[in-house]
Amino acid sequence: MDAVSMKSSDQRTRRSANFTPSLWKEYLLRLERQVSTYDFKKEEFCEQEREHERLKEVVRMMLTEPGVGSGPQTLDLIDIIERLGLFYHFECEIQALMLTSKLEHGDEYDDHDLHKVALRFRLLRQLGHYVSCDVFNKFKDQEGNFKESLVTDVRGLLGLFEAAHYRVHEEDILGEALNFTTSQLVSMLPNLDHFWTPRVKQALEVPIQKTLNRIGARRFISLYEEDTSHNAVLLKFAKLDFNILQRLHQKELLNEAKWWNSLNAAENFPFARDRLVECSFWTLGVYFEPKYSEARQSLAKVIAMVSIVDDIYDSYGFLDELLLFMDSIERWHISALDQLPSYMGQCYRALLNVYNEIEERLAKEGKSDLINYAISSVRTCYI
Repeated sequence: MDAVSMKSSDQRTRRSANFTPSLWKEYLLRLERQVSTYDFKKEEFCEQEREHERLKEVVRMMLTEPGVGSGPQTLDLIDIIERLGLFYHFECEIQALMLTSKLEHGDEYDDHDLHKVALRFRLLRQLGHYVSCDVFNKFKDQEGNFKESLVTDVRGLLGLFEAAHYRVHEEDILGEALNFTTSQLVSMLPNLDHFWTPRVKQALEVPIQKTLNRIGARRFISLYEEDTSHNAVLLKFAKLDFNILQRLHQKELLNEAKWWNSLNAAENFPFARDRLVECSFWTLGVYFEPKYSEARQSLAKVIAMVSIVDDIYDSYGFLDELLLFMDSIERWHISALDQLPSYMGQCYRALLNVYNEIEERLAKEGKSDLINYAISSVRTCYI
């Protein structure tokens, strides 16, 4: 069957995965109404951003004022800042403090407080510094088991549990630590007080190492607010920062939704899943910071197109059509539309347009050559 006959009529019975309709239509309508009110709140938002900048400098002073060292109090402060989702503001300052800690103490941290040792280990590994897992040998008995005295140290066990998730291949002691701490934390959970119960429960469900930054920050803000010893400046700054970023991410999602609607996806690709909101959220796991706003939106479009192509391959396209599509991907030129059936042509055109848009954006930065790497990756996936 030639391409022309496929475009005009194809009587073959196509498969259908019977995907459920999108659950996000009402949410997007509400979000659009909400974002439309932002113009009326410009003065309020500007005041929030000024306060945000002021508090940021106050927090920066906490990390740079004379006398700040690499001791336990500084590590606790860094941990709170990181878990509140504020690390990206102070990356240079925090890296300098952790490097100082590494240079002063090396791998061997001379402390027998499990919380302190585990926290330092985790923070160093999170920031890309190597530290030996042998620092935990001191917490084992002569038989090679973790000491019995640790089973009542909730804070220490929780710290070791989080640290153990940063293990690499052949670090057996961290595997043992994960099994030990998981067992102990699960067994003590029913008897913990109101302070530790939500902290342990959240950690067991989703450890720090596996938590998306925005979700982790939102959850920790609530926990930190309930902590009577919380720093009011840090808490206020974290709330402002979260809300400012959330507004940005909401605007990005609406921009992506406008693009999706411009594809007339419901009519042109009725066989495919509408996963735009999922794709948009997925990008926040790659980079959530404001400076990556344009990159996030481009990535969301790429993933959404990949999802459509995936559904074509998995449930809708015929083999002869898929072979034509593979050839079109190899050619990567608008002229390849002529050989594709109508629904595939719509998808192919949209895919090329997304990458053309990215190329134009890169050209403004003098980096247009980078698009070739992206296109090469697409070819690798579908050829």
